Amino acid sequence: MHRLWAASVFLFLYLPLVVVVVYSFNDSRLNAEWVGFTLGWYRELLRDGDMLKAAGNSLAVAFISSLISTLLGTMAGIAIQRYRLRFLNFLVMAPVAMPEILVGVSLLLFYIQLMDMSLGMLTVVLAHVAFSVGFVAVVVRVSVASLDERLFEAARDLGASPFEVFRRITFPLILPGIIAGFLMAFTLSIDDFVITFFTAGVGFQTLPLRIYSMIKISVTPEVNAVSTLLMMLTLFLTLVAMRLAPDALKGKA
Repeated sequence: MHRLWAASVFLFLYLPLVVVVVYSFNDSRLNAEWVGFTLGWYRELLRDGDMLKAAGNSLAVAFISSLISTLLGTMAGIAIQRYRLRFLNFLVMAPVAMPEILVGVSLLLFYIQLMDMSLGMLTVVLAHVAFSVGFVAVVVRVSVASLDERLFEAARDLGASPFEVFRRITFPLILPGIIAGFLMAFTLSIDDFVITFFTAGVGFQTLPLRIYSMIKISVTPEVNAVSTLLMMLTLFLTLVAMRLAPDALKGKA
C-alpha cells in the first residue's frame, strides 16, 4: 500500500514533465494531439535569435551571480560554523525563507526608490546573489562541520598560520562542498522567474521570462523543446551537486 501511494505521488509530480518532453518532439504546431516524431523544434530553437539571446543572458547572470554567491556563501558558511554567529545565520538565511514575490517586490522598491538604479542585468545579478548566498552557506557550513578538528590543531601545533591552515587543509577538504554550492546557486539562478520578473526591467530578458512571454501567446512545441533542455540542464547540475556533497544537500551536519 505504501509503495502504491509513493508511486502515485511520483507519478503526479513527474508525469507533466514527461508530457512536456514527449510533446517537444511532436510534428505539429499545436499541442492538442500527437501527429508524429520530429526534431524540427530543436532546430527551430537554433534559429530563434530572441531565444538564444535570452539563453545567453540567463547563462551570464547565472555564472556571475553564482561566483559572487559562492565567494560570499563560503565565507559565511565557515564563519557560521566556526564562530557560531547566530545573527549572521539569520541574515544569510532570511532571503531563503521569505516568499520569492516578497523578495522581488522589496528589491524592486530598493533599486528604484532608494538607489535610483535602472533595471537590467546588474539588478538581476544582485538579486540572484541575495537569494543564492544562503544556499551556498548551508552547503559549505555542513562541509565544514564534517571536518575533524584534530587536523587543524595538529597543523597549528606544527607552526602553520591560520591562512596556511585554510589554504592547505580547510579549502581542499571543503572544495567539493564549495563546488556543489556553486552548482546549486547556478541552478537556482538559471531557473528563477519570480524575482527576475520584478528586477529585470523592460530591456533585459532571461530564458524563463522569454518562455513566459511565449506561453502568453500559445504553447507550441518550441516552448516544450526549450523547457526540456532547461529541465535536463537543471537535473544534471542537481545530480552533480548531490554527488559532490550528498550530506550537505540532505541537511546532515
